[in-house]
Amino acid sequence: MKNDTKTPNLLIREKSPYLLQHAYNPVQWHPWTKEAFEKAMREDKLVFLSIGYSTCHWCHVMAHESFEDREVANLLNEFFVCIKVDREERPDIDKIYMMACQAFTGRGGWPLTIFMTPEKQPFYGATYIPRESRSNMIGMLDLLPRIQKIWKNKREEILKAADQVVSLIGKTDDRIAAGLNKKDLTDAFQTLEAEFDKTYGGFGPAPKFPMPHQIMFLLRYNLWTGDKKALEMASKTLDLLGRGGIYDHLGFGFHRYSTDEKWLVPHFEKMLYDQALLSMAYAEAYGALGIAAYREKAAEIFNYILRDMTSPAGGFYSAEDADSENEEGKFYLWTFDEIEQVLSREEAQLIAEIYNVEREGNFHEPLTGSKGGRNIMHLKKSWPEIALTLGITEDELRRRAAEAQHKLFAAREKRIRPHRDDKILTDWNGLMIAALAIGAHLLKENSYLEAALHALDFIITNMQKADRGLLHRYRENEAAIDANLDDYSFLIWGLIESYEATLDERWLFKALELIDYLTEHFLDEKFGGFYFSADFHTDLIVRQKDSYDGAIPSGNSVMLLNLLRLSRITGNSKLEDTARHLSLTFAAAVRQNPAAHTQFMTGLGFSENSSSEIVVVGRCSNADTKLMIDELKCRFLPNAVVIFRPADEPDAAITHIAPYTKDMKSIDGKATAYVCSNFTCSKPTTGIQEMLELYKANISSEKHVVLPEK
Repeated sequence: MKNDTKTPNLLIREKSPYLLQHAYNPVQWHPWTKEAFEKAMREDKLVFLSIGYSTCHWCHVMAHESFEDREVANLLNEFFVCIKVDREERPDIDKIYMMACQAFTGRGGWPLTIFMTPEKQPFYGATYIPRESRSNMIGMLDLLPRIQKIWKNKREEILKAADQVVSLIGKTDDRIAAGLNKKDLTDAFQTLEAEFDKTYGGFGPAPKFPMPHQIMFLLRYNLWTGDKKALEMASKTLDLLGRGGIYDHLGFGFHRYSTDEKWLVPHFEKMLYDQALLSMAYAEAYGALGIAAYREKAAEIFNYILRDMTSPAGGFYSAEDADSENEEGKFYLWTFDEIEQVLSREEAQLIAEIYNVEREGNFHEPLTGSKGGRNIMHLKKSWPEIALTLGITEDELRRRAAEAQHKLFAAREKRIRPHRDDKILTDWNGLMIAALAIGAHLLKENSYLEAALHALDFIITNMQKADRGLLHRYRENEAAIDANLDDYSFLIWGLIESYEATLDERWLFKALELIDYLTEHFLDEKFGGFYFSADFHTDLIVRQKDSYDGAIPSGNSVMLLNLLRLSRITGNSKLEDTARHLSLTFAAAVRQNPAAHTQFMTGLGFSENSSSEIVVVGRCSNADTKLMIDELKCRFLPNAVVIFRPADEPDAAITHIAPYTKDMKSIDGKATAYVCSNFTCSKPTTGIQEMLELYKANISSEKHVVLPEK
């Protein structure tokens, strides 16, 4: 029996779109508050914790089956204090209880379902639970009374199990291990090589996730070692990802992951962090290889973000749902008949040829009542190969395809859209800011930089507190929830990229300010590394610290490279000391599973393979200064940091951030480059080619390095 009441529960006061989706459930949900746990203690009840997010397909399924059902709700309300958490608002809570679930079941995911004591100690966990028991899955109607019975009759067993789990999830790896080195970079590469799918690209079996930080590591590994296999793996993955059904060929942007090994059938939700990281990977691949298709793909992702995922105030929205009209993927799928209703017969045949549209459909769940099956648009060949097959030029093919795609896109826009989660998160915005700044200089598109800086201004204006700390979430004119490690590390990344794209020192000042705050409140001074939550977070049972690079890179992995880059820019050795300590802290974990730490390896490679500081000294208004800076910006130079020292400003702001630049002068009034490495600067040069050769000579594998043409 479904809920027919219109009386809201306590979630109605929240801002989270996910929590608001459950505000009219018959379950008497509480948000994560002190009052909820006090109620559990006062009434001697267990806590039922449910964690999900607004664009989570299986969260919707469990909600419809159980949380909207009066019979299930009555059991929950009678036996438990029920708490709902948006994992995107409170990733600190999610990390703790996801680790507990993995300890219980060996796997994790969302919806995350946790049973715990009033003291927040978990003793049982699962992901999706059906309403009724089936096959080997216990259902809610059977599970809830059983757990209540154990709580009443065998409480000591629950408390003992909870203590053991809390001890496990609160444990940090403080083993002393030898420092990481180039061999660890090789181990990571070889592990990826062993896992590489030679047919379809990517790594490991289905379901397959894009994991763009693996691609970015491979691009750098090739630069460091000259190993062409690294480029081959990166290129094949990017090529087939971009052709697959995981990519939205009409509206652009990537879906969450592929359910098959071919990248054909996606889980249709779109996440901001995927767009950020994948656009970075494509932009960097374009910078490294000069392949126009990679530039095009990065630009299309940015187009999607600026069109559909940017708020009027400048921040970026979080996600778009997989479902519309209660059906996953409906917005994105096409029957052949639907295409013929929009296009001419000739255009429809062309689109069918390009995107492999079939009358019987290529999607495994045909739409009831339709004349033909539904299709996921995807490419099996590259554009030049399709043009050759059709006997026309690529330019003509693209022109005709673009006209037809425009019509299909316009028709699709009239459909009921998937739900968009419009909250603005500091961490994911930091990633998108970094991506847009990288794209701005590698793709030479200033509108991307404007969007990045607009978002930065939004975050700093609306989501930084008076004490310099950040807030995590903004929605409906309210900024709330103290920031976590990812918020700081990803925003600092965005600030560094924004500096390199603009050479405006205010972004460096802000990055250093945030590092000071992060160091004060998150750093483990005894063992090194950063905790995920601040020292003033009091509503968590443990403080966790990790380095694992999953779908989103670890905050510690990102901070490793942030610290190293800022150390090179500023000449501040204390930043490098913190980075070195961080690397030692996680050395054992990284060495145990190097391929699961590819973002970490990017930082390690920056440290182990000689990096350069390229200081350009010149007059801001001079054409030769702009030319020299532009030559650096449009190239993929991952082991360099670029600093600008205005020649006509004796007390320039950069000299306070990077004092070693104070005595650097321009030669004969011309733009002059100083290329420095290992605390030594080369002879200054006014020649752009000589500047690039000096950088090339500083790379450890200089005999292998080929700098791409701009």
